[in-house]
Amino acid sequence: MERITTLLNKLGLTLQIAKTAFAAALAWFVATSLLHSEYPYFAAVAAIITVQVTVADSVDKATQRIVGIIGGVLVSMLLGHWFQIGAVSIFFIILIGMGISKALRMNPQIISQVAISSLLVLAFGQTREGYAFERIIETVLGSTIAVVINALIVPQNAVPDVERSILTYSALSAVTLTKLAKFLDDLGPNRKTGRSEVDALIKEAQECRKVLSLAEQSLKYNLLLTSKRIRLGQLSNSIFQLESVTIQIRGIRRSLADIQMQESLPEITYRQQLKRAMEATANCIAAYGEASVNASAEKVARLTEALAQAREEQTKCLQNLHSISSLPTLRDIGSILTDLGRIVSETQPQNLAVEHKSVEA
Repeated sequence: MERITTLLNKLGLTLQIAKTAFAAALAWFVATSLLHSEYPYFAAVAAIITVQVTVADSVDKATQRIVGIIGGVLVSMLLGHWFQIGAVSIFFIILIGMGISKALRMNPQIISQVAISSLLVLAFGQTREGYAFERIIETVLGSTIAVVINALIVPQNAVPDVERSILTYSALSAVTLTKLAKFLDDLGPNRKTGRSEVDALIKEAQECRKVLSLAEQSLKYNLLLTSKRIRLGQLSNSIFQLESVTIQIRGIRRSLADIQMQESLPEITYRQQLKRAMEATANCIAAYGEASVNASAEKVARLTEALAQAREEQTKCLQNLHSISSLPTLRDIGSILTDLGRIVSETQPQNLAVEHKSVEA
């Protein structure tokens, strides 16, 4: 089945296209069979336009189209009595209809729909009694069918996209902290400050939040994926924790940059100990990301082990703080250790998704 789907996608026959074609055909059938409509293509056109990637987008598109059509019909019905179809009447009908819509701060899609509906009602409404009312009914029919089909036939599930994004985000967070740790091997003026690495991490955080927003949008109005909404809420909590971790990493970078500008640098022995603490904490971030997506007993155990190792290394750093004589350096080292401690707090097993807590227990 997967091979067939892949082959069809290569040929351009995606699920979205299939649902659009089916919605248009069904709208035409209902309009002709049940409503005995003389203009069933309006229902089919409404269905084609309304089928979008997500159910929420379909609802928005349907709303825009219906509101626009009703607005266009009202404008034509109010002004059509004084105008005959022609270049001048078309100009004034569209000008007035779009002007009113713009003044009411309507969506640009609605404004365009008002113009189209005004033109069609002006052109056909004068020769066909009940045309305007039928156009509204057919549009509502086609839009409704499209929304229902989009919700019932293989609705989009964007949760896997969020899970992949969390894995990428957490992995990059761990890599970034590890790279910052390596800067301790060669401190001093004119050395790397890690700004580019942290900027890349911030960009990834924004991308992860964007993926989450799109996933939330995809599940909106979708009754068949209620359980996915719960899961998405749990993943959202993990993203929030990783965003807090990013804030701590930014603080660590600034503290390292301040240390590089000082005349008195920590001894190499202490720097190596701090480096081990940072690397151990980075392992916690990676393990937390994996456990957030799949909290198996093995993943949670790995996270717990990583946290214990990080605490041990951070404790050794705290115990050897007396070896640092410079107060500015001591302040910056203390700031780094504080941020490392916060990262450990943010990546605790109890901060995983709610459904994962039973695994830890």
